[in-house]
Amino acid sequence: MVHAFIMVKTAAGKSEGLLADVRGLEPVVDAHIVAGTYDIIAEVDAEEVYDILEAVSSGIQGFDGVMDTKTYIAMD
Repeated sequence: MVHAFIMVKTAAGKSEGLLADVRGLEPVVDAHIVAGTYDIIAEVDAEEVYDILEAVSSGIQGFDGVMDTKTYIAMD
């Protein structure tokens, strides 16, 4: 099992609308709007790293209003 955190930067005013979309993705177990450089943090559990990368590239980055993402794979 691979555990990761995906940081999502959104366009102004888009965070609340995108939160439900991010939470609706299959490997996402939780997501929150946060203050800081990024606007949403998603927690993800998947069988393989590829599954996480697929969720980011085909899912999150395809949502209207997503400006940037960063993916952090947990090492513990």
